[in-house]
Formats: sequence, C-alpha cells, structure tokens
Amino acid sequence: MKKIVLALVAAITMSATAMAQDENKEQKRERKQVDRTEMLKQRTDETAKAYGLNETQAAQLLELNTKFADKMGPAWGRRPGGRNGQRPLREEMQKRRQEMEQNREAYAAELQKIMTEDQYKAYQEDMKKRMQNGPRRGHGQRPHRDNDNR
Repeated sequence: MKKIVLALVAAITMSATAMAQDENKEQKRERKQVDRTEMLKQRTDETAKAYGLNETQAAQLLELNTKFADKMGPAWGRRPGGRNGQRPLREEMQKRRQEMEQNREAYAAELQKIMTEDQYKAYQEDMKKRMQNGPRRGHGQRPHRDNDNR
C-alpha cells in the first residue's frame, strides 16, 4: 500500500513539474512575438512621459526612433563572426564601435532639435547615469566571480 501511495505521489509531482515547464515555454514564446512598431511606440511613449514631451514632440520622436531603430538596435545583439564561434577581429570591432558612436551622435543631434533645452539636459543626465551603471542585465559583460580562472 505504501509503495502505491509513493508511486502516485511521485507521478503527480513529475506531471506537475512538466506542466509548469510547458507553461513557462508558452510565456517566453509570447514575449518574443512583440511587434516592432508597437515596441517603438512604447519606447517613444515612455520617453515622452519621462521628459514631458508634447504631442508634436512625441510624433517627431517616434519618427526619429523609427529612423534609427535599424541602425542602433540590431548592432547590439549581433557580433560579426560570432555565430560560427570565432571572435570578431579587432579592426571589425573598432569599425562597429565607430559606426555606433556616429549613430548615437546623429541620434542625439536630432533629439536635441526635438526637445527643449531643459528636456535635453535631463535626457543627457539620465544617459550619463545609465552609462555609469554599466550594461543592462542580460546584456554585456558577465559579473566577475572569485572562483573563475581568469
């Protein structure tokens, strides 16, 4: 009798675990299917709210974000030569870094035309803070561990 009860408990536990894993996979799939235009609009709305942009400024910002989305967005996630396991060459990395910096400067110049002086100063201060805080969670460098053999 005890063996039957233990077997039933084990079966229920395994099935509950499997169902929980399936549910997590579905949630992850739903998150990945985000519409690009919706994401741009959401980012624009957050920025407009944070810096008190009016409707005209928000519309101009949406155009700017759309214009620069392909120039700035995908470059962060891609690494030339990284897919086949090879590290990119130093020259490639320097070239990409220069391109990203030029895009960032061009974006900032356009943004400065859209925002008022006070709004742009607040934006610059926030960007400085973000740069000082380092990479976002899930991006960039891994945290250093004492037991790593580096």
